[in-house]
Amino acid sequence: MVSSVNEKLLDERLPRLEQARAWSPRVISKLESHIRSADDDALFRINPLSFGNEKNIAENEAIDLLLHATAVGLFSMDWHLLCSACSCVVESFRSLKGVHNQFHCNVCTMDYEASLDDLISVTFTINPQIRDIELLHPEHLSAWDYFFKFGGTTDGRLPDGTPFVNVQQSVTKAVTYLPLGETTRIEIEANEGTVVGGSMEGKAAFLFHIDPEATPLTQMFPIAFGDTKVSDHDTKTIAPGRMIFEIQNTTSERGTFLLALLPKEIEYGHVSVTFAPFLTGKRLLTSQTFRELFRSEVIKASEGIGVRKITLLFTDLKGSTALYDRIGDLNAFSLVQQHFDRLQDVTVRHNGAVIKTIGDAVMAAFLNPRDAVRAAIAMRKEIADFNRDKPDRELILKIGLHSGAAIAVTLNDRLDYFGPTANIAARVQSLADADEIYISDDVYVAQGVQAELQDYKVSEQLATLKGIRDDMRVHCVRSSTGRAAA
Repeated sequence: MVSSVNEKLLDERLPRLEQARAWSPRVISKLESHIRSADDDALFRINPLSFGNEKNIAENEAIDLLLHATAVGLFSMDWHLLCSACSCVVESFRSLKGVHNQFHCNVCTMDYEASLDDLISVTFTINPQIRDIELLHPEHLSAWDYFFKFGGTTDGRLPDGTPFVNVQQSVTKAVTYLPLGETTRIEIEANEGTVVGGSMEGKAAFLFHIDPEATPLTQMFPIAFGDTKVSDHDTKTIAPGRMIFEIQNTTSERGTFLLALLPKEIEYGHVSVTFAPFLTGKRLLTSQTFRELFRSEVIKASEGIGVRKITLLFTDLKGSTALYDRIGDLNAFSLVQQHFDRLQDVTVRHNGAVIKTIGDAVMAAFLNPRDAVRAAIAMRKEIADFNRDKPDRELILKIGLHSGAAIAVTLNDRLDYFGPTANIAARVQSLADADEIYISDDVYVAQGVQAELQDYKVSEQLATLKGIRDDMRVHCVRSSTGRAAA
């Protein structure tokens, strides 16, 4: 189905998107065509990585495109908590501040700890002012579409690439709404496998295993759908034959219910489900575009949200106090600000984001250590080029990097990273002298890092870091032995 487009509003907002930054050829026209001609389903919860692949747009540009399109009011941004067992959308929020660090899947009764690395997905949905699609009104959807389109995702995949939702649909025998205060009757015939029942609200869940050796008979199963959420499936073994399920909704609201028959070769909860590449919360938080366009986004979870692996880079200027004394506060401040701009440009080019500046220092985050090391080398070269025409105003850069787990938090109204990894990265930077890059062993042994350093003088040492109990192995990257920095 293709719904109508608000031509006037689209014509007002597209030029703002065009002017937001320099885009590759035809990028804006590809998005405009999608807005106008894609079916309604294709404008709901767009995976920007899949979108970029389909439209032949580079991943980072596809992410930037949808972020800027959201900023000008063409789309909205959705944060999802995904279930790794049934690949459903457990919860969905229009803002990062709604995301929390613990969640429960009502459908498969599983508990999870949220991680920005994998179970938090970010998608984009058309603004209803631009084009009003059915999926923006879940209360009017059929029960089938509510379960599988609104409550599910096509990103969950089996090892052969089949969307897991396709398998779920193939084994579903009934999916229905439960009118408030009424009893809904469902009948099926089954001789083997497992009968599964569940609801989006988590108020009914069972696993009935059929014993094919038992004598077939007609069985009646009363199912309570009440105000209390169930913590686990009601499990029992039943006979084959005709089965009648009577689901009584004693609540004051309409409920949902799904009944599926799993074949004997599918064991509930043991299907190997992975996800197609999607925009993770971690990747979005390392997007400079996101951090600049959506400064009001904050993490409200009091404990923060975990990140299992992040690479943090710290820089500082050596002798900045003497520089201020030598050329004056205003001149020195101007130089420091120019150096910030250059370091940010380098960071963005290497798929990172500047988290904050602290005095004359920069803290940046990267998804992988190799990008961070490449950025550090490029930063050193950038400042060397900057200094070339300023012999009396030289800026001397010191850099340190470390990788590890962290906690994403909001500090001073800014998205930040907290924990030992941040502390260690700052301490590693403190080891550096003029034009030196120090990297921890966790960074040095990461994939691709040593290849990036093969043309540089690298020395290894054990270092005592302030506040860190054990000595750490670190590596100092000094001058190039030939090849120019990237």
